[in-house]
Amino acid sequence: MTSMAREVLTWGRSWLYRPRVHRDMGPALGPRHDGRGVFRRTALYAAALALLMVPFMTVSRAAPGGPIKLVALGDSLTAGYRLPADAAFPTVLERLLKARGQDVTVANAGVSGDTATGGLDRVDWSVPDGTTGVILELGANDMLRGTDPKVTEGALAAIIERLKARGIPVLLAGMQAAPNLGPDYKARFDAIYPALAERYGLTLYPFFLDGIIGDRAQHLDDMIHPNRQGVETIAARMAPTVEAFLDRIRQQPVR
Repeated sequence: MTSMAREVLTWGRSWLYRPRVHRDMGPALGPRHDGRGVFRRTALYAAALALLMVPFMTVSRAAPGGPIKLVALGDSLTAGYRLPADAAFPTVLERLLKARGQDVTVANAGVSGDTATGGLDRVDWSVPDGTTGVILELGANDMLRGTDPKVTEGALAAIIERLKARGIPVLLAGMQAAPNLGPDYKARFDAIYPALAERYGLTLYPFFLDGIIGDRAQHLDDMIHPNRQGVETIAARMAPTVEAFLDRIRQQPVR
């Protein structure tokens, strides 16, 4: 067994997560005015003012009468490794959000084994036109492979910039390095996500696996991937942050 394989097998076991005027308009009425002319002028002024204000009004980015369309762009944690489709994170999150009264869909764009660089290679076709927002969950495989955190950060930044260029907001789901990778690597890797969120003004969920690390009852036998119960926990803990993200989307001006 390689040293990297041993790290993968001990990832879940060794990971110790420490919890985050009124104004008179027009001339004064005179002997020849019955008030209707002033009313017409006032109505015209009001209509003109309304037209001028249209570019500054904020409305929902979702199509009228349609749901907000989210895409979850991630790795096996998003894809639902060894789980049926109805137990994968995007499906569970969508079901939970709808139960909380949200008109939303969450598409599954997770690819098992994917890295941040792999996500960058496919972001343009994995996130189709018409997408309202993206939940970006990548970096766990970078960490398990010991990838230089600068490479991971650069790829995630490029994904965010491509999505921003298309007018698509991003919720960044953070990852944290296992302690057995050493304190220096862990400090550098863990700093990626809050730094990107601050740089780009993103909604941040600090740690995607919050609430399940080290809990055998919420993992598959590899102690890396969540089982059905683990996914339910992740979605429930993340839902308030996603709802705040949806509110933020609704306040974005239409491009």
